[in-house]
Amino acid sequence: MRLSEVLSKSPTLEFKQVEGFLGEKNLAAGKQRKIQVGKIALNYFCKNCMDVRTFCSGEEIYCIGVNEHLVSIDCVLNCHCGASVQIWFLVDCNGDISGRAPEIRILKRSEKLSNEVLIDKGRYGELSELLEMAQRAHRDRLGAGAMVYLRKVFERITVQTADAAEIAYEKYEGGNPKNFFDLLKKVDEKCLIIPREYSANGYRLFRELSEIVHGEYNEELALLKYESLHRLVIGILDNVKNNSELMAAIGSLGWNEEVSSNG
Repeated sequence: MRLSEVLSKSPTLEFKQVEGFLGEKNLAAGKQRKIQVGKIALNYFCKNCMDVRTFCSGEEIYCIGVNEHLVSIDCVLNCHCGASVQIWFLVDCNGDISGRAPEIRILKRSEKLSNEVLIDKGRYGELSELLEMAQRAHRDRLGAGAMVYLRKVFERITVQTADAAEIAYEKYEGGNPKNFFDLLKKVDEKCLIIPREYSANGYRLFRELSEIVHGEYNEELALLKYESLHRLVIGILDNVKNNSELMAAIGSLGWNEEVSSNG
């Protein structure tokens, strides 16, 4: 696997082995080196093309040494129309990063979007952006911040499903847990949005997210719980997405348009 393949995927904390890319020569702190690791390719919504496009780097990118196991990578990704994204990676290695087959992971990824570019809404329409914000907060070790975005996704999909299914409920504005519990119960009874394996504990998921947001847990515990809670929220989104009757009713999500444009 080449470094570009790892950089072209969503960052994870899992180490991946790649081909050596520094030529087995240490890169001193602050020193820059041009490396050839293949093209980095990431999807964004291009306003010029009015569609999701794959933005690519050139074959050569620049790498700056931080220490023996960290490097910084800067590059520009371009759409075929000329729209661009400036992107930066902090790449970590569990050993010497100048080795022949280093095992690396992306500690941080940050992009600066031009006026012509938006985050790709992908599988979940407008909620994809909130999920991306949750992932960024998690990568930046901001546990409570990541949970805020996950809770927003859970709240919004529940409310939007209720509206689409024409379920009567007391208006929920994010301040009354009892109102949300009643709303979630009505929605799940009619639409089965909570994954079957977790159906008895749907409200517990919301409570866990809320307790972290309101400071009941410390940051380290929030970070430890994040991956599991993130998977549960994704499970709810997929349940809604896979319900064809429900999807036909949810015009406000914008998923139908996104799915058709992305196949």
